Amino acid sequence: MGRIKICVVGAGGWGKNHIRTLSKLNALGGIVEADSHQRNKMIELYPNVNCLSSIEHAFKNDFYDFDGFVVATPPITHVKLAEQILTKNKPVLVEKPLTLSIDEAQSLKNLVKNFNGKLMVGHLLLFHPAIMKMKKMIQDNMLGNLQYIYSNRLNLGVVRKEENVFWSFAPHDLSLFQFFTESFPVNVQSSGGAYIQKNIHDTTMTYLKYPNGIHGHIYVSWLHPFKEHRLVIIGSKGSLHFEDAVEKKPLLYYEKDQNGNSDLSSIKNKPSKTIDYESTLPLNNELEYFIDVIKGKTINKATLNEGIDVVKILEMATNSLSPTSSTSLGGDLEKDK
Repeated sequence: MGRIKICVVGAGGWGKNHIRTLSKLNALGGIVEADSHQRNKMIELYPNVNCLSSIEHAFKNDFYDFDGFVVATPPITHVKLAEQILTKNKPVLVEKPLTLSIDEAQSLKNLVKNFNGKLMVGHLLLFHPAIMKMKKMIQDNMLGNLQYIYSNRLNLGVVRKEENVFWSFAPHDLSLFQFFTESFPVNVQSSGGAYIQKNIHDTTMTYLKYPNGIHGHIYVSWLHPFKEHRLVIIGSKGSLHFEDAVEKKPLLYYEKDQNGNSDLSSIKNKPSKTIDYESTLPLNNELEYFIDVIKGKTINKATLNEGIDVVKILEMATNSLSPTSSTSLGGDLEKDK
């Protein structure tokens, strides 16, 4: 197989990152962008790349012959686009969340099975070197038995109209919770508020209970006055603390002082240690992995089943937000007055 040519569908905020990274990897084959103004920008930036107005044009003839596709469009469009790509027997990486309902996710699974297709989900943080280091430390029993995991993903930023903040922000954290616990939650409870748009939550707190007594919470908001991406994992022997939104992105390890007070009146940690990890970029790692998948590698990370599990948990949280709601995107906690 010669040079891999990947077509990115969607040249918006995150799509531009895919385009730029694939260009650096010499794997950018095409761009699909419906908006003519944005498409013209891409033509100026990447004059040697095919810039098309629709996914249908990418399949019109064999001239383009892309090896794979990245879908980086709004979540409401994911299913239709992924279906078109899978039925053309092309590997696809679909950005998170995979879909906006479990039924849609299952329909994609059926297509993958029927066409013997390949679908990766854009759970970017699974490819973050700090996250991979944390997983290795858990496997090496440096934390002991996992007890509690929490994540704060807060930002004053883009407000979505199709999905609430939990569907927009939390897929990252849910994929990590699944990665670290290697299990599916037995209970999910969520609460929050809708302040900007009626029936679309812009802040939520979600509690999760996993098998083996592991608990966790995810706090997400797009109303926060400052950016915070904090992940903490607590175990019986030690804890990890990762700050992804501050300079140098520190990863700290706190070992519990086993020689502390035996009457359990207090718990002490030894001084924190800064843990070194590779400086590679997560998106670069993810797309290099996808290129290997196109070349024949079996997908064992950011898999379709993992993406479906995340959508299941998103729906569980939504049902607890508004038990009588039939929508998969959550609803206001209060009925119309």
